[in-house]
Amino acid sequence: MLGQKIVALLIMLIPAAIAVYGIKLMRDAFFLMFNPAIGFLWGKFLLGFVLFAVPVTFIGGFILHHDRKRNRVQPRFMKREDEEE
Repeated sequence: MLGQKIVALLIMLIPAAIAVYGIKLMRDAFFLMFNPAIGFLWGKFLLGFVLFAVPVTFIGGFILHHDRKRNRVQPRFMKREDEEE
């Protein structure tokens, strides 16, 4: 039981750390925009956005899957029979 909780915690912490790094990259690109010698770094900003959006989506899906298994979601978030594979 404790091992499962530690694995679940790691599943949540690793993507959260990646998302934090993505926010850092976006912040750095935004503040470098005010330096006239460098300008705005679109590649750094887009990489930061991807590193933020993908882990947040993963965490949301993980939580939704976990709550669906325990029937703790509203009916509009439950899978319908015609959607199952």
